[in-house]
This record gives sequence, structure tokens and C-alpha cells, in this order.
Amino acid sequence: MHCLYCQGLFMKRTMWRHFQICKFKPVDPKPGKTRVQALCAFAEPTPAGVSEELWKLVNNMNQDAVAHAVRNDWCIMEMGKHLYNKHGFEVDKHEYIRQKLRELGRLCLHGGEVTNMKTIKEYVIPANFMQTVDAVKHTAQGNKGNSKSLPLKLGHSLKRMSMLLESDAIIKGDKDGAEEARAFRSLYDAKWHELVSVTSLRSLNESKWNAPQLLPFTADVQKLHNYLDEKQQQYQHDLESEASSHNWANLAKVTLAQVILFNRRREGEVSKMSLSAFTSRDTSAPHEDVNLALSELEKKLCHHFTRIEMRGKRGRKVAILLSPVMYEALNMLHQKRKECGVLKENAYVFARPGVMSHYRGSDCIRQFVQLCDVKNPLSLTSTRLRKHMATLSKVLNLQETELDQLADFMGHDIRVHRQFYRLPEGTLQLVKISKILMAMEQGRLSDFQGKSLEEINIDPTETIQLDKHTESEDDLTEEVYEQDMEVSDVSLARSMEQKRSGSPQENEGESNSDGDDIPVQKKKSKTIRKPQKKRPWETKETNAVEKHMRNLILTCNVPSKEDCDKCLKSEPEALKNRDWKALKFYIKNRITALKRKM
Repeated sequence: MHCLYCQGLFMKRTMWRHFQICKFKPVDPKPGKTRVQALCAFAEPTPAGVSEELWKLVNNMNQDAVAHAVRNDWCIMEMGKHLYNKHGFEVDKHEYIRQKLRELGRLCLHGGEVTNMKTIKEYVIPANFMQTVDAVKHTAQGNKGNSKSLPLKLGHSLKRMSMLLESDAIIKGDKDGAEEARAFRSLYDAKWHELVSVTSLRSLNESKWNAPQLLPFTADVQKLHNYLDEKQQQYQHDLESEASSHNWANLAKVTLAQVILFNRRREGEVSKMSLSAFTSRDTSAPHEDVNLALSELEKKLCHHFTRIEMRGKRGRKVAILLSPVMYEALNMLHQKRKECGVLKENAYVFARPGVMSHYRGSDCIRQFVQLCDVKNPLSLTSTRLRKHMATLSKVLNLQETELDQLADFMGHDIRVHRQFYRLPEGTLQLVKISKILMAMEQGRLSDFQGKSLEEINIDPTETIQLDKHTESEDDLTEEVYEQDMEVSDVSLARSMEQKRSGSPQENEGESNSDGDDIPVQKKKSKTIRKPQKKRPWETKETNAVEKHMRNLILTCNVPSKEDCDKCLKSEPEALKNRDWKALKFYIKNRITALKRKM
């Protein structure tokens, strides 16, 4: 095919690539997806009640069926007014506003395929609640890229839409319309989670299970710090020698990366830092009464660092600390702005020369991470660096007030800090909870009474060892048992012998004159037995028994004769000097000792 501008011959499938570099292409192409669509979009007059800024924002989106549905729906445009009044002063939020409007336009477009509703206002009627649920599910299924979170976003937008409709109805004096909007919100609070949100939340949560958590290594962070310090000195010297836009851009990028890395701040917050925040910083000295409560080191730190307050996420006030090197670099950037081609209207500290935008912190960090040799470059992002700070702060065992100060500096609530920025859950369960499980398995929970998880030390390969006192009690109990068995064996043999011979028993009673037997007290017979030498249990014997009988010891179950015979057959060499009775009472004595400890 021939190019429309240079008339060159190109393959049809590669024509789009040539259009980007064609030298005969017009310098100022019309905005929009295509030239014809852009002309049609901007040719439409601004509707009544819609500001020109909002109409321009809506027409800058892709000109398709969704954009047409957005422009032709009164409720969606009311949502656009609400969002523009709230976030319109931030240029970076304009894409967010377009995204929210396109979500409602997509619902209006695809929801008509399964329902009879044509406008968004019909979706907020209580009688159509179940049809609204079906339309949202159908829209989410048709959107492959965002099917898990889209139902949640549409639910929030519909609830906000009901609030806008209620406010408009109250202004107009329409009590029925206001009551319908309130009834829809009541249905939403009662049934939306059950019918829609629970499935989406389950899918989102399960997708995060068993996912590896990338946290940066301390060595990589230190290496990146050193690399940025070297480049900062080099670029600052270049800007002092020659005030050019290239040198200004290099120093702005490296300083931006330094501030984000040092403060563990969100990259968007530092990137959008305004020039007024830097120039109007608090330069006053600390109060004299406050100095009385500070140590000498803390007083030096107050004069060493510079503190700047700026706008953070959700409009919060957040602060950053600047070292003397960072402050000197920012001061030089401020002084060289006009010489290096930075526009006067550009209100950003890290502005791009010649345009009204700013440098992105994520791009700067990614650029310098690729240049320095680190072990895991993917883990060095602003979000993972913030989690790295919270993870290492867990090692310090900070108090509650200190954690509050850390969370406030990082720009979020303490609950968010505990839920999303703590030590990884998998590591916490491996190193902390496993101690409790091993202590319960070994029956040693009472040994750690009054101790914290950090004070419990259990080696997963250690075995239970008894002290000398317990071993002597085991031997004594076994000796008494053997003596009792010998006495009972002698008595049983004597009685059997007397039955076979038919002789009367000894110590029979004598007869009196009446022929009655006179009972005579039997004489006590003393059993003479040889003293037996105690045989202590050797290490190989105890290891052999614990190898096969450990579960019985921990569960406090005395083994049977069958269990002891199996153990003897399994360890014939180690237990050649023991019989099943010795094994049984050894286990019994071990159980008694464990119970005594508990």
C-alpha cells in the first residue's frame, strides 16, 4: 500500500510503524484516536450544565461505543461533574476520572444485552436490583482484563450514584426519588456482598496465596545508595560547569531517586512535590523548651536534616527528610531552572525542561537499578522498599507509640501498617508459631511458662533428655518391679509343688478336745535373694528405644508386650541385654517423669 503522506510503498501490516516516523506527516495532528473521530468529537457543542473542562476531559477518551454511551447518559455526566469537582485540580487524576466514567458506560452498554434497562438511572431503582446484579456479572465476564475487581468497582460507583440522585431529588423537592435512592442503598448494604462481592473478593484473595514475596536485600539497597551518591556528585559538578537542560535533567533524576530511597516514600508523592513546598519549608530553630527534652545527638540531628511537608495520598500531609547533600542538590536545581529551559508555569520541583510535566520516580529508580550491579533488581521498587523498612523495623521490637510515629511518617494508618507492611506472614509462621507447635509436640510447654515467642528457643533436631535424678528413679522402679516378680514366681512354684504332693500345708492349726481346729498364726517366711547389680541404660539403648517408642512417650501411652517385642526385633544388637519388661517400664518411667514436670 502507498503511504498517504510520502506515497511510499509498504506492506499493509507494517504501515502503522511507518506512520510514526514518516517525515511528510503533518506536524500538528488532530487529537483523538483517528483524525475523523477527533474532528467529530470536538465539533459537538458543550451540553448545558457541563463545564468546558469536563467536556474536554470526556472527549479525550477513546472514541468508541463506550464513549458515546458516556456522553449520552445524564447520570454518568453527573458522576463526571462530581469527580471533576473533587479531583479536577490534579492533572494526574484526569485519567482516573475517565476510567470511572468508562466503567459506567460499559455497564450501560453491556447490561442492555441481558436486561431491558437503557440508562444508569434505571440501574439504581430498587425494583430492578436483581437485574442490576445480573448486568454487573455479565459486564465483568465480558471484560477479560479486569473481571475480578470490576464488580467491586461498579458496586461502589452505583452506590455513589444513588447518593448523587438523592441529593438532586432533595434539591428539587422530589421526596419519592430521594426515598428510592435510600432504598437502593439499603438493598446494596444488605445483599450486594452476598450476591456479587463475595465471589470477587475470594478470587482476589486466593490469587495472592502461595505467591512469593519479593523484598530487597540490604546489600542491594546499600549498593544502590552508594551508586546514587557517586552519580549525584558527578551530575552536580556537570551542572555547575554548564547549565544545560541535559545536565539539569540528570541531576533531577538522581536526586529524585535519592529522596525516594532515603525516605522510603511513595514515588508519586515525591515526583509531584510542588516548588512552593520546597521554598516555604520551615527553617525556624526548634523551641527552647523542646530542646530541654532532647539528647545531644538528637539536637545535632535537628540541625543536620531538613524537613519538608507536602501533599500525600488521599490529601494527607506527609513529610520528607533531606540530608545536606540532597538539600544542596535541590537548591541548585531551583536556582538553575530558568537557565536550563524549565518553564516558569511548571510548579513541580522535579520538572521536565520545556514541558508542563514532571519526572516519574519509578522510571528514575528503574533506570539507576539497571545501571548498578545488584543481585535482585526487580525487588528495588518504591513499594517494596517501604515494606522492607517495615520488615526491618519489626526486628527492632518497637513500642506502640514508636510504631505510630513510623506509620505516620510513612503516610498511612497503624492498622494499614500492621496488615500490609509487617513481616511477611509466611516467615512469621515459620519462625514464631512453629516454636509453639514443637513445644506442644514434645510436651515441654510448661518449661517456657512466662516467656515470649522471642525467648523460646527450641532446636527442631533436639531430643528429650532426662536428668540424673530421673534416671535413678527409673532404675529404682525397675529394680522393685524385678524383686516383686521374683517373689511372686517363688510363691507360685511352692504352691504348685504342694498340690502335686498332696501334703498338708505348713503351720496347720492344732485340734482341741472338741475336735475343732485351733487356728495358729503362720510364721513369716523370709525370702533370701541375691542382691542384683543395677545396669544403667546406655546411650545406644536409649536412642534405639526413642527411635521406635518416641510417639508413645510424647502421647503418654504405656506400650504393650507386642510393641516391646517389635522394638526388640528392630534393634537386636542395641537391645540384646534387655527384655520386653525392661522396655515397658523404661517407657513408663519416662512418661511419669514428663507428667511430673508438667
